[in-house]
Amino acid sequence: MALLLDSFWRAMAYCVHPRVIMLSLLPLLLMAILALGLGYFYWDAAVQYAQALLQAPGLMSSFWNWLQRFGIADATSFVAPLIVVAFITPLIVLVALLVVAVLMTPALVALVAQRRFATLERKKGGSLLWSLGWSLGSTALALLALVVSVPLWLIPPLVLVLPPLIWGWLTYRVMAFDALAEHASSAERKALFLRHRWSLLLIGIFCGYLGAAPAIVWASGVVFAAAFFILIPLAIWIYTLVFAFSSLWFAHFCLSALALLRAETDTRVVIDPSERTPDSVLTDHNTPSVTNLPPPEKAAP
Repeated sequence: MALLLDSFWRAMAYCVHPRVIMLSLLPLLLMAILALGLGYFYWDAAVQYAQALLQAPGLMSSFWNWLQRFGIADATSFVAPLIVVAFITPLIVLVALLVVAVLMTPALVALVAQRRFATLERKKGGSLLWSLGWSLGSTALALLALVVSVPLWLIPPLVLVLPPLIWGWLTYRVMAFDALAEHASSAERKALFLRHRWSLLLIGIFCGYLGAAPAIVWASGVVFAAAFFILIPLAIWIYTLVFAFSSLWFAHFCLSALALLRAETDTRVVIDPSERTPDSVLTDHNTPSVTNLPPPEKAAP
């Protein structure tokens, strides 16, 4: 529990580190670059295409004619840009988050290792390809568990318990692996997963609940359409910050646990009997043995 709380407050403190703040703002920068680039090259063509679809003969043409009766002329020129924005925004957000997710975890683990565990040996127990396979395999198992457990969701208490447990398990499997990939060997990672599985699961569940916070802002963006362009970037920033906090918590916990594991291993030095040093070697040849001592002199009468 001490290690769990210690890594928690350290992760909170690292969230205000300038490098972490810059990484959390990276999705917004990528979104702006993508939006400006796509808008410069494809905006006019996309709006014209959307407007042509809206003006095509059919049910929508009757709707536009109905609007014209109320004095709303050429409504498609107003609706078409909104459709383009609504279609392209999720794609831009998804690309930005994927790029940050790939870059952020290694950067944050490197930050923690540099500041706290500079002398910790890097055994490189997990490659990039192995990490990708581990993530895909864990995700497949989590999705399978979700599908199998769907009938149990009809029981009111379990619907609030099972999904967080499954997503918490997935979170700790993926993030703990990435946190240990550079420093721990395969055997050390398995030992840490076995020893700290409940603590890692608790961290995963907690971070999973934190990840639901941006969904509230997403919903607000739908309800308050006027503030859409403010609330959606805010939700992206909150999501990225939660992701950064989760990565930092796992990095602090896993690297601290790895350092403790190696400290325990170093103190358990076992000498094989066949490699023991013979007593004759340990004997100091400059010191005379008892059998070679001269006989005691007789006392004078």
